[in-house]
Amino acid sequence: MAFQLKPETVEKIDRMIARYPQKRSALMMVLHEIQEEKRVISNEAIEWVAARLELQPINVLEVVTFFPSYRQKPIGKVWVRVCRTLSCALMGGYKTGEILEKELGCKMGHTSDDGSVTLEYAECLAACGTGPVALVDEDLFENLTPDKLGPVIAEIKKRAAGGTPTPTKN
Repeated sequence: MAFQLKPETVEKIDRMIARYPQKRSALMMVLHEIQEEKRVISNEAIEWVAARLELQPINVLEVVTFFPSYRQKPIGKVWVRVCRTLSCALMGGYKTGEILEKELGCKMGHTSDDGSVTLEYAECLAACGTGPVALVDEDLFENLTPDKLGPVIAEIKKRAAGGTPTPTKN
């Protein structure tokens, strides 16, 4: 089966491409839209984007493999990234990761057996003054000391079970 996107996603991508004087300039935005819908950038998606932007597939792959925000392997329903850069590490980022591993039943760098959670360490989430921090999908949670992890773990479990994300104050 050929690579397919929802019609509204294709329309959004076409409008996006039209904003740029050169189609290739829309590459990162197009990849974000595809990942938003599919949660992964597959080889088929790379081929589709290359054709749409009149590029060679290698040009798309270069961008996908350079930026860590693009995923080439499927992730769980909830994507949790814990910062491990120096300031977060010094504030307890690795302890935060250990607690999340235990509470979520998922090893760091893996997806849970039921596919509900992917847990990873990340390099710099750009909140050095409020570490340790974690991104749960695209929501930033700060000051994640062990005694403050309870509500974050509850939120992750709620999302993994299919619940609507609770709006964050961040």
